[in-house]
Amino acid sequence: MTTFTDEMMRERLAQAAGYTLVILRAADRYGSDGSDEVIWEHGRRNMQLQADGSLAIVCPVGDGTGLAGIGIFVGEPEEVAAIMDGDPAIRAGILSYSVHPCRGFPGSTLPAV
Repeated sequence: MTTFTDEMMRERLAQAAGYTLVILRAADRYGSDGSDEVIWEHGRRNMQLQADGSLAIVCPVGDGTGLAGIGIFVGEPEEVAAIMDGDPAIRAGILSYSVHPCRGFPGSTLPAV
């Protein structure tokens, strides 16, 4: 494991940038008739947002806990909330969301597996 000195830590922390974390949860209509088609369109929209550079990381969760996914957006929480308000699964009451300001470090990515 790489050793980080205090100086290295300070340098790295100074490079952190602001992002917005979205936490998606299953809502009242989750699993209802027709919800699969809406979730499909939700996924298509996520791919479009990612291709456009708004959604840096998207991670669906399907473990049955009610947590439906997380996303890390480039933008302020108010902007991201407006984007999420237009999501088909949010509008249909299939998913709900919360937004949280967060920070990330340059070069943070998901490794290819």
